[in-house]
Amino acid sequence: MNFLYDLIGIPFGYLMSLIYKIVPNYAVAIILFTLVTKLLLFPVNYKTQKNAARMQLFQPKLEKLKKSYGSNPQRLQEEQQKLYQQEGINPMGSCLPMFVQMFLLFGVIDVVYKPITHILHITKSVRTAAIEKASEIAVNIGDINNGKEISPSNLRSELLTAEALEKHPDEFRDLAENFFQKVSDFSDTFSVFGANLGKTPEFRPEVWNKEAIILFCIPFLAGLAQLIFSLYSQIHQKKVNPQAQAAGGGCMTAMTLLMPVWSIWIAFEVPAGVGFYWIFSSLFSFAITFALNCYFTKDRIVAINEKEKEKARIYAEKHPEKKSFMQRMMEQQAALEQQQAAAARVNENGEKISRSEMNKQNRDKINEARRRMAEKYGDEYVESDGSDEE
Repeated sequence: MNFLYDLIGIPFGYLMSLIYKIVPNYAVAIILFTLVTKLLLFPVNYKTQKNAARMQLFQPKLEKLKKSYGSNPQRLQEEQQKLYQQEGINPMGSCLPMFVQMFLLFGVIDVVYKPITHILHITKSVRTAAIEKASEIAVNIGDINNGKEISPSNLRSELLTAEALEKHPDEFRDLAENFFQKVSDFSDTFSVFGANLGKTPEFRPEVWNKEAIILFCIPFLAGLAQLIFSLYSQIHQKKVNPQAQAAGGGCMTAMTLLMPVWSIWIAFEVPAGVGFYWIFSSLFSFAITFALNCYFTKDRIVAINEKEKEKARIYAEKHPEKKSFMQRMMEQQAALEQQQAAAARVNENGEKISRSEMNKQNRDKINEARRRMAEKYGDEYVESDGSDEE
């Protein structure tokens, strides 16, 4: 898992470092970084919502096929395949964009959690030594990480180290690469309205000062931002696809309410910088989704759908030898069913048998199982010849 964070975190780290050099305030840098990453992912979001809008037009046609061929699954699959080809729709089209977004999220999280690596560019050996000192402080004094040991593999280790340095500066003065000065200077910019984003919000702080109140509010603002985005998405989905909402309405409502609550709970367990990122991530996602929903009007999506159908038709004519995703899936399914049917009609010696012989073979296995059960429990056993079974 750490490999994924490092793989995507390194290029995103250079982006964050560049933004921080232009705007030397970490809170503002997080906002700009979130905006830039959302803009980089805009083509992915566009494709996802375009595919979702096209599927809304496509859904009534699928329902019609289900009514016509619901009793014949094989024929239904064949007709669905033809329809997908005619419409130029890949039913798995929204999966790849979603995967890309989840994949890139690893990099975003890595950048937010590791400012000492990505912003200050401190070498690994010095970082490790600093984390070990922070871990000793956490275990011996108990005012960091709830008194628990801090592992270098812990994603929060750098933010916890910065928090330890602020509370116990003398412990870090002898580290190489001017570590103490660099992290101290950085910590001065690692704040919003005077609250250190490297600190973890507390539900019941010992002192209700300005910093404690701001840190306390960040998790609730993160949950509120996500709730706004989730409610808007649910309302829009209900408007454009009421049947799907009616089918899973209870589950969707529960998720809409539970996810923000979960975000609040997690935000009280991690440094405030993460919750601060979540606030603007949800707000920017809401703005982009709202803009795309306004753009994909019914008339526009109908026009886009016709263009996509024409492109699919032209491509099919130019590449008749190439098979679509649905064709390959159907062929694989058919081949699997044939293999299963063939395997079922082979006896223990590997010889092919007729259907009646196969049925007799199955009856014999059932009778043998019944006989053993009767012997086990002392019951009378009467062998069945299958004439009393459907």
